[in-house]
Amino acid sequence: MSINLKQRALYLCCAMLCAGAFIAGSAAAEELADVSTAFRWLGKNDRVVIEAYDDPRVGGVTCYVSRARTGGVKGSVGLAEDKAEASIACRQVTATLQFNGKLPLQEDVFTERMSILFKRLHVVRVVDPKRNTLVYLTYSDKLIDGSPMNAVTAVPVAASTPIPVK
Repeated sequence: MSINLKQRALYLCCAMLCAGAFIAGSAAAEELADVSTAFRWLGKNDRVVIEAYDDPRVGGVTCYVSRARTGGVKGSVGLAEDKAEASIACRQVTATLQFNGKLPLQEDVFTERMSILFKRLHVVRVVDPKRNTLVYLTYSDKLIDGSPMNAVTAVPVAASTPIPVK
C-alpha cells in the first residue's frame, strides 16, 4: 500500500492537531524562569526551566520543579523528547495550610508530558502521618522504559494541624 504526498500531509496535519489537543490538556505549570544551556542554530536553545505548581489539595504548598527542555526545531514545535532529570523543592508559602478534604496516603498530584507520546513527568504526594509531613517525589515514566532518576522533598506540618488522611 503506497501513501501519496497528499495523504502524508493529511496524516501529518491530523497528528499535529492531536498533539495540540494533548498539549492543551496537560497540567498547567507557571513557568518562573529559564536558563539557556546549549545554543541551537534553529529554534529555541536547550534550557533548564523552573516551574511552580500549587498543590490542588493542600492550600499553601507550592512545588518548584526544575527540568531540562530540549530546543532546536523539534523542541520549538513540541516534538522533542525532554530528558528525564528533574529537581523538586516544595515549600509552605502561606502562614497556615488548608486541606481540601482527606488526603490519600499516596497521590499523583501533577503530571505533564515530556514528549509527544508516552513520556510524562510526575509529582507524587506521600503523607507521612507519623511525622505529620507531606513528602513530594518527582520522576518520569515512559511506556516502555521509565527512568530511575528522581528527586524528593518534604514539607513538615505543624503538630497543631494534623494532616487529614483517608
